[in-house]
Amino acid sequence: MEPLESFADQLADAARSMQGWANTQLTLEKVVLVATEMIQGCDLVGISVCHKDRIDTPVGSNETLNRIDELQFVLKEGPCFDALHMHEIVRSGDLVNDQRWPTWGPLVAREVGVVSIVSYRLYTTRDTLGAMNLYSAGSDAFDADDINNGHALAAHVGVALAASQNTEHLEEAIASRTVIGRAEGILMERFDLPADQAFGVLRRVSQGRNVKLNRIAEELVRTGETPR
Repeated sequence: MEPLESFADQLADAARSMQGWANTQLTLEKVVLVATEMIQGCDLVGISVCHKDRIDTPVGSNETLNRIDELQFVLKEGPCFDALHMHEIVRSGDLVNDQRWPTWGPLVAREVGVVSIVSYRLYTTRDTLGAMNLYSAGSDAFDADDINNGHALAAHVGVALAASQNTEHLEEAIASRTVIGRAEGILMERFDLPADQAFGVLRRVSQGRNVKLNRIAEELVRTGETPR
């Protein structure tokens, strides 16, 4: 029971520390460190993140690994791709000979020198956020305890990632609203307009240029030139 209790203590400490990770990039970089320290046999970690129009790997413990992870979405082949689209957990102890990924598996073994992987979908009750991929240079490196420990860690990482993304979106929304308000103020003072008409000017220019309204507002605040 001692290893499990030790892992539980580590996981609790990691979960508490994740509460302060407000920046998404910092969150992902911390996850890489936490996973390699907490999961036995884990040599490298890659984190893939879902966006509206793409999936990328913004952080990993090896620069080549980042490119290899991204290649899964080009080939539409690999454990991370499968974890996001078909299964919550995907594992392999022999990437060289795993017939599920005949192109990607030998490539990652050759380029990065790893042969075992476990991929976990990162999600909340509402959204699929990405995947956490644990790699090892040894064959059949992850046993049942490692798989379960990684699953528990992935659950906490998913929550931390969602929280950091929500914080960034809120900060962006506040910043956008602030600059629009400043642009409205400039137009109100310059042309003696009420607030709703000043906002209408910005909106018409935005539609006419096919540029987001906050970009029009930023331009006005930055240059002081009245939009035409």
